[in-house]
Amino acid sequence: SEVRIFAYFKNFVLIACYLGFGLGCALCRRRINLLATLAPVMLLAMFVTLPWEPLRRIVNELPDAIGAFSGVHIWSVLPVSSTTQLFGAIVLIVPLFAFITLMFVPVGQLVGWYLEKATKGIAAYTINVLASMAGILLYTLLCFEYQPPAVWFAIGGLLLTVLLWRSPRLRWSAAVAFGFCVILTSLGTGKGRSVLWSPYQKLSISPWKSGNETIGYTVNTNDNWYQVMIDLSPQFVTGHQNLLRGVPIEWNAYNLPYQFHPKPPSVLVLGAGTGNDVAAAIRNGAGRVVAVEIDPLILEQGKRLHFEKPYASPRVETVLDDARSYLQNGKERFDLILFSLLDSHTTSSYFSNIRIDNYVYTVEALAAARRLLKPDGLFVVKFWVDRPWIGGRLRGLLTRVFGYPPVLLKAEKSYTTEGSFFVSGSQEAIGRAMANPNLAAYVKSHENVPLQEAAITTDDWPYFYQQEPGLPSSVLIISLVLAVVCWWAIRETGYGARWMQWHFFFLGAAFLLLEAQIISKMALLFGTTWLVNSIVISALLLLIVGANALVQWKPDISSTFAYTGIFISMAISYSIPLETYFFDSLWLKVLVSALVLCLPVFFAGIVFIRSFASAGFSGNALGSNLIGSLVGGLLESLSMWTGLKSLLLLAGFLYLVSFLFRHEESVSKVAVTDLASSQTSA
Repeated sequence: SEVRIFAYFKNFVLIACYLGFGLGCALCRRRINLLATLAPVMLLAMFVTLPWEPLRRIVNELPDAIGAFSGVHIWSVLPVSSTTQLFGAIVLIVPLFAFITLMFVPVGQLVGWYLEKATKGIAAYTINVLASMAGILLYTLLCFEYQPPAVWFAIGGLLLTVLLWRSPRLRWSAAVAFGFCVILTSLGTGKGRSVLWSPYQKLSISPWKSGNETIGYTVNTNDNWYQVMIDLSPQFVTGHQNLLRGVPIEWNAYNLPYQFHPKPPSVLVLGAGTGNDVAAAIRNGAGRVVAVEIDPLILEQGKRLHFEKPYASPRVETVLDDARSYLQNGKERFDLILFSLLDSHTTSSYFSNIRIDNYVYTVEALAAARRLLKPDGLFVVKFWVDRPWIGGRLRGLLTRVFGYPPVLLKAEKSYTTEGSFFVSGSQEAIGRAMANPNLAAYVKSHENVPLQEAAITTDDWPYFYQQEPGLPSSVLIISLVLAVVCWWAIRETGYGARWMQWHFFFLGAAFLLLEAQIISKMALLFGTTWLVNSIVISALLLLIVGANALVQWKPDISSTFAYTGIFISMAISYSIPLETYFFDSLWLKVLVSALVLCLPVFFAGIVFIRSFASAGFSGNALGSNLIGSLVGGLLESLSMWTGLKSLLLLAGFLYLVSFLFRHEESVSKVAVTDLASSQTSA
């Protein structure tokens, strides 16, 4: 959140973590240097918090340097490419990547050392996985409480201090370093500005003043403008006509949809935010309003600060959910459905390049929205179109779903942001609205929505902010640079290709791709929310625990059997269309999707733990596996070219390669002892 470019490329952070952790595991027999963790942590804390204006400007301009060079749209970035800018961005990103990598090397060394020294390797690895689940639970609780970075640093420092308790010098070093980070990240946020941390992003809220009067509240996400709370009540508008810039109030962007459908009995607002569109629906006579918002903290701020108090109205029902999830699972039908500037400033998880709203703007999503429209209803998409191909894509999507082109118009800026409108739905209802000569004249004079052809987005290729399928130049260049950095780091540590255990390497690469596509599909089924991600990752870890338990109970289980299970379950998952899982019953949907989509993880867990035992639970094997996961993280970007289903095919191929590289020798003496003792204790 503090380095905004990583809000759009979170998987690069994941790759850095895997590199550091993997190198640490491989180097677990070398002396551990805790400074390699503490120094980068403190430097990163200083980097993102020091109020040095030149540094802040450089950090804030990183998205400009990368986004302008790319086919991927980043908000507020103009499409003016500059090789010099891109080079400068890479010069800054590489040290950040290195800092993150260095932080995890000692942690990986500790984990690798403990696993190698454990007398019962499977039990030790299982405890490690269960601890990861506990970490996810802690993460979930902190997100629920909207805790700032200072609290995260404090908890991380406390855990590390406890781990190092036996060494006074190390524990005090950790306590001092993390204490420094806590103090640094607790510094003031600036006069009149409040900074809050939602599960998705950093929120900054500042009053918008006209003289001594507060006329709005500006909301920034990740230090980038996001939305503004305004007051369009009749009383306020009467006394502040100058704010409207000469635009009649009925043509204000928030009131405009109700020129097409006056006093609708029911309205669905998707992306309700702080409440401007909800307030507009109430002002314009809506009988019932369902307001769907994904970010709980934004919703809370709207309830607390919005001038018109729309969320307090008895006519309004708030729903905390992902827009696609609501569309897919909703039963109620509406007279007016409004996509309210539904745009994302972050990705949905660290495992993919999918942004939170990508699954909202697909053919399948808009078809689901059409299903929730009443026969005479209208569907309105309001969007800030600053790239012609985004306008063209929206027009193409609506034309395909509704069978005819939408009505297009662009509202003027009038105490609000400007916005482009795409109006579809009942042709009869649109015809009646356009019979109003005032509306017809307004539409005719405001049809200047920029349009350019673009590929149609689907659930398999949901990259709404990418013009065409392919590898965006920024992703490709940065991935290549990071690959070179990774290769250099591996070579410089003496952990070269001849020490790599390729069986584990390909297992790691395959598993990361398998995990990425499972999380993407589960996000589509249950919503791209942080809570869904936490639950899905915990479920996958639980399957790994189950695989470990099975191998403890049946140590002679065949790896060939497990590989067969991987390939069969992946083939089933690939062949069943995702819409098959949209059952009316939530529990049936959970059960069937978990069984079909996640089953390959169970078999993959069997293969890994058997192989890990055969390798004597060596740090080198685990390091090879994690470095393979790093490569899988880079390969995940291929879905931006070939689609998400292709990740499953690629994962299957990598599992096949890992099968060819598996060790044929019998289980080592250490592994046999471990398996036998585990079976006896069971």
